[in-house]
Amino acid sequence: MRWYGPEDPVSLSDIRQAGCAGIVTALHHIANGESWPLEEIQKRKTAIEKAGMQWAVVESLPVHESIKTQTGNFRSLIENYRTSIRNLAKAGIHDITYNFMPVLDWTRTDLAYPQADGSLALRFEKAAFVAFDIFILQRPEAEKDYSQDERTRAKEKFGDMSSGEKNQLQKNIIAGLPGSEESFTLGQFQHALDSYKNINTEKLRRHLVEFLQMIIPVAEEHGTRLAIHPDDPPYPLLGLPRIVSTASDVDLLIGEIPSLANGLCFCTGSFGVRSDNDLPAMIRRFADRIHFLHLRSTRRNEAGDFYEENHLDGDVDMFAVVKEIVHMMQKRKLTIPMRPDHGHQMLDDLKKKTNPGYSAIGRLRGLAELRGLELGILNSIK
Repeated sequence: MRWYGPEDPVSLSDIRQAGCAGIVTALHHIANGESWPLEEIQKRKTAIEKAGMQWAVVESLPVHESIKTQTGNFRSLIENYRTSIRNLAKAGIHDITYNFMPVLDWTRTDLAYPQADGSLALRFEKAAFVAFDIFILQRPEAEKDYSQDERTRAKEKFGDMSSGEKNQLQKNIIAGLPGSEESFTLGQFQHALDSYKNINTEKLRRHLVEFLQMIIPVAEEHGTRLAIHPDDPPYPLLGLPRIVSTASDVDLLIGEIPSLANGLCFCTGSFGVRSDNDLPAMIRRFADRIHFLHLRSTRRNEAGDFYEENHLDGDVDMFAVVKEIVHMMQKRKLTIPMRPDHGHQMLDDLKKKTNPGYSAIGRLRGLAELRGLELGILNSIK
């Protein structure tokens, strides 16, 4: 499971009791762009091992915005990144997740969407997001990015919202979600968007390729595997480009950087929001590139809304996905780290302070369901 460090409401003991052998974490207390000192890495690793588990995957080693835009001291920031890879390898940690999403790592409009069973889920509502973009942020020329129907629904949504709901929507989008490395005021957020004014999809992809050209040799030298997380949601927002949303995007990245150290964090939730992503086919297609797995399901509609479903429900065919994963691991003769991604806030966690999507019991339910599914598949093919 993912653990946010000593301040996480979910303790290492909680995670071990859930049946986990590995921890996915990062040094969130170190400022974005600084190199991770070996001493700090060892300190975190020791704490995890004392709890009876191992630090299996880094999630994430953040990529500074200046690297994505190639501005300021981005070359020295890339050197810091290379140093972090070396130090992690010295500590015996060789799987590193990162993303190249502009400004926001992931986006939701509702962090407590009620379910029929009384649990709470994460949700992205297109009308609410458009309302934020046009009426709260008032991004220049934002209206051009939306259809007349989308603008109409957003106007109705905004008119029905109280001032408290508008403030909460703004906070949900720009105040920083778990695992994100940035938090903004409204003015700072617009300034961050402005830094991408002259960066389109092709240019951002070129910046990613050039970044990888500088760090992949270090990863290869130290036996490290890099795994890029797909865009979440996997389509353009706020006029920003997206470059890891489809199978074609992954093909382009592999074509530019063929090294097996250039890998993928296969997130069924992110890729699964798009109906044109065939997840089992993508697992077969990129089998040798998948170094880390996020398993979760979403339920989407034609309006562009989606919410986090139970792990075995929703639009993701989790049986077909896990079956392909089992075949992939058998073919590669290795076990790929997996975590149950997100989870509903439920039971006693409804009364506790939790990180949205990362409460203990919801993820425990997801983990139990996924482990049972995997075991059933393994036993059926013996």
